Amino acid sequence: MTHHVTAMLATYPKDLGGVDKEKLAECIQACFECAQTCTACADACLSEDMVAELTKCVRTNIDCADICTTTGNVLSRHTGYDANITRAVLEACRTACKACADECERHAQMHEHCKICAEACRRCETACHELLSSLG
Repeated sequence: MTHHVTAMLATYPKDLGGVDKEKLAECIQACFECAQTCTACADACLSEDMVAELTKCVRTNIDCADICTTTGNVLSRHTGYDANITRAVLEACRTACKACADECERHAQMHEHCKICAEACRRCETACHELLSSLG
């Protein structure tokens, strides 16, 4: 997927305004991967026998998936770029990923899907932080 993200960024007809294209591509990919992983984790949690104990995990997964998808979409658009909106969605995404990773880590010893999800969330949290730091 990184190849396609990078290829699309390279085809943008205008200057991206000094944004680090590598960090941007990594963040876009991490957002969409995290969204998919969180969606799958929520679904797996709903299939567990102890689903009542995973209610907060499911909710956090779904919230994180929605926020990651939105962030990936916003980061993929450059026409009429607004740095304040970009920073706000990156902060929201970083916060959602941290919360989801924290929650999934509580269940990671019992549920492999939660372990995998926590890893994807930490990766996305880091990617958002790195892109934010590069924006100045």
